[in-house]
Amino acid sequence: MRVVLDSNILFSALISPYAPPHTIFLAWQDGRFELITCHAQIDEIRRASRYPKLQRILQGHRVGTLINRLYQSSLLDKLPRITQTHDPDDAFLLALSLGGRADVLVTGDKRSGLLQMGRHGGTRIVTADVFCREILKISA
Repeated sequence: MRVVLDSNILFSALISPYAPPHTIFLAWQDGRFELITCHAQIDEIRRASRYPKLQRILQGHRVGTLINRLYQSSLLDKLPRITQTHDPDDAFLLALSLGGRADVLVTGDKRSGLLQMGRHGGTRIVTADVFCREILKISA
Protein backbone atom coordinates (compact mmCIF):
# COMPACT_ATOMS: atom_id res chain seq x y z
CA MET A 1 0.00 0.00 0.00
CA ARG A 2 1.35 3.40 -1.00
CA VAL A 3 0.51 6.31 1.32
CA VAL A 4 1.01 10.08 1.40
CA LEU A 5 0.96 11.65 4.86
CA ASP A 6 0.21 15.36 5.09
CA SER A 7 2.88 17.22 7.04
CA ASN A 8 0.32 17.98 9.76
CA ILE A 9 0.03 14.24 10.38
CA LEU A 10 3.79 13.89 10.67
CA PHE A 11 4.03 16.83 13.09
CA SER A 12 1.16 15.46 15.16
CA ALA A 13 2.96 12.10 15.35
CA LEU A 14 5.96 13.86 16.92
CA ILE A 15 3.85 15.89 19.33
CA SER A 16 1.43 13.33 20.78
CA PRO A 17 2.46 9.70 21.30
CA TYR A 18 -1.14 8.65 22.08
CA ALA A 19 -2.98 9.99 19.04
CA PRO A 20 -3.78 8.27 15.71
CA PRO A 21 -1.00 10.11 13.80
CA HIS A 22 1.59 8.50 16.09
CA THR A 23 -0.01 5.09 15.49
CA ILE A 24 0.32 5.73 11.75
CA PHE A 25 3.94 6.80 12.20
CA LEU A 26 4.71 3.54 14.04
CA ALA A 27 2.93 1.50 11.34
CA TRP A 28 5.14 3.20 8.73
CA GLN A 29 8.24 2.39 10.77
CA ASP A 30 7.06 -1.23 11.02
CA GLY A 31 6.80 -1.42 7.23
CA ARG A 32 3.01 -1.72 7.09
CA PHE A 33 2.90 0.71 4.15
CA GLU A 34 5.19 2.54 1.77
CA LEU A 35 5.42 6.26 2.45
CA ILE A 36 5.63 8.53 -0.57
CA THR A 37 7.14 11.98 -0.18
CA CYS A 38 9.01 14.64 -2.14
CA HIS A 39 11.51 17.42 -1.64
CA ALA A 40 8.71 20.01 -1.42
CA GLN A 41 7.26 18.22 1.60
CA ILE A 42 10.62 17.82 3.29
CA ASP A 43 11.28 21.53 2.72
CA GLU A 44 7.85 22.34 4.17
CA ILE A 45 8.59 20.27 7.29
CA ARG A 46 11.99 21.93 7.72
CA ARG A 47 10.48 25.42 7.31
CA ALA A 48 7.40 24.84 9.49
CA SER A 49 9.41 23.23 12.29
CA ARG A 50 11.12 26.59 12.74
CA TYR A 51 7.85 28.44 13.40
CA PRO A 52 7.93 29.73 17.00
CA LYS A 53 4.69 27.98 17.98
CA LEU A 54 6.05 24.62 16.75
CA GLN A 55 9.53 25.15 18.15
CA ARG A 56 7.98 25.35 21.62
CA ILE A 57 6.44 21.88 21.34
CA LEU A 58 8.76 19.98 18.96
CA GLN A 59 12.11 18.55 19.86
CA GLY A 60 14.63 19.50 17.18
CA HIS A 61 16.37 16.14 17.17
CA ARG A 62 13.05 14.35 16.55
CA VAL A 63 12.35 16.59 13.55
CA GLY A 64 15.84 15.84 12.25
CA THR A 65 15.27 12.10 12.65
CA LEU A 66 11.94 12.41 10.84
CA ILE A 67 13.58 14.24 7.93
CA ASN A 68 16.30 11.60 7.70
CA ARG A 69 13.65 8.86 7.60
CA LEU A 70 11.72 10.71 4.92
CA TYR A 71 14.81 10.70 2.73
CA GLN A 72 14.82 6.89 3.06
CA SER A 73 11.20 6.56 1.88
CA SER A 74 9.91 6.71 -1.70
CA LEU A 75 11.14 10.14 -2.73
CA LEU A 76 9.65 11.50 -5.96
CA ASP A 77 11.63 14.02 -7.96
CA LYS A 78 9.10 14.97 -10.61
CA LEU A 79 5.52 15.74 -9.74
CA PRO A 80 2.62 16.34 -12.12
CA ARG A 81 1.24 19.86 -12.18
CA ILE A 82 -1.98 20.32 -10.21
CA THR A 83 -3.91 23.54 -10.78
CA GLN A 84 -7.33 22.84 -9.29
CA THR A 85 -7.25 22.81 -5.51
CA HIS A 86 -8.95 24.74 -2.73
CA ASP A 87 -5.62 25.50 -1.08
CA PRO A 88 -2.63 26.10 -3.40
CA ASP A 89 -0.29 25.13 -0.54
CA ASP A 90 -1.70 21.59 -0.72
CA ALA A 91 -1.32 21.20 -4.49
CA PHE A 92 1.92 19.28 -3.96
CA LEU A 93 0.05 16.70 -1.84
CA LEU A 94 -2.37 16.03 -4.69
CA ALA A 95 0.52 15.94 -7.15
CA LEU A 96 2.40 13.59 -4.87
CA SER A 97 -0.64 11.31 -4.62
CA LEU A 98 -1.08 11.27 -8.38
CA GLY A 99 2.61 10.98 -9.29
CA GLY A 100 3.28 8.36 -6.62
CA ARG A 101 0.16 6.36 -7.45
CA ALA A 102 -0.84 6.54 -3.79
CA ASP A 103 -3.67 4.44 -2.49
CA VAL A 104 -4.35 6.81 0.40
CA LEU A 105 -3.64 10.42 1.39
CA VAL A 106 -3.97 11.03 5.14
CA THR A 107 -4.61 14.58 6.33
CA GLY A 108 -5.92 16.34 9.39
CA ASP A 109 -6.55 19.65 7.66
CA LYS A 110 -10.32 20.10 7.56
CA ARG A 111 -10.09 23.65 6.17
CA SER A 112 -8.07 22.94 3.02
CA GLY A 113 -10.83 21.06 1.23
CA LEU A 114 -8.82 17.85 0.80
CA LEU A 115 -11.05 15.79 3.06
CA GLN A 116 -14.16 17.12 1.34
CA MET A 117 -12.79 15.85 -1.97
CA GLY A 118 -12.80 12.29 -0.64
CA ARG A 119 -10.76 11.07 -3.61
CA HIS A 120 -8.24 12.39 -6.09
CA GLY A 121 -7.78 10.09 -9.02
CA GLY A 122 -7.17 6.65 -7.53
CA THR A 123 -6.23 8.06 -4.12
CA ARG A 124 -8.64 7.96 -1.21
CA ILE A 125 -8.35 10.99 1.12
CA VAL A 126 -9.00 10.25 4.81
CA THR A 127 -8.36 11.41 8.36
CA ALA A 128 -5.86 9.71 10.65
CA ASP A 129 -8.74 8.14 12.62
CA VAL A 130 -10.24 6.59 9.50
CA PHE A 131 -6.83 5.36 8.29
CA CYS A 132 -6.16 3.63 11.62
CA ARG A 133 -9.62 2.13 11.97
CA GLU A 134 -10.46 1.13 8.40
CA ILE A 135 -7.11 0.55 6.73
CA LEU A 136 -4.66 -0.43 9.45
CA LYS A 137 -7.47 -2.12 11.41
CA ILE A 138 -6.10 -0.59 14.61
CA SER A 139 -8.13 1.17 17.24
CA ALA A 140 -6.05 4.29 17.92
